[in-house]
Amino acid sequence: MEEYKKLRELVEAAADDVDKAIGGNKAAGTRVRKAMQDIKAAAQEVRKKILEARSAPQ
Repeated sequence: MEEYKKLRELVEAAADDVDKAIGGNKAAGTRVRKAMQDIKAAAQEVRKKILEARSAPQ
């Protein structure tokens, strides 16, 4: 599923900035917060696709 692949890529891309933010880097913290918004939207898309697949007649 393409949406899930995108979600995984977003999470992996944010990993370095999360470590930096924990270390006190304020700019990295800002990047992480933005990434989390993108991750939230991507997760919603995955959820939507799963519901569509469940509801589709087989």
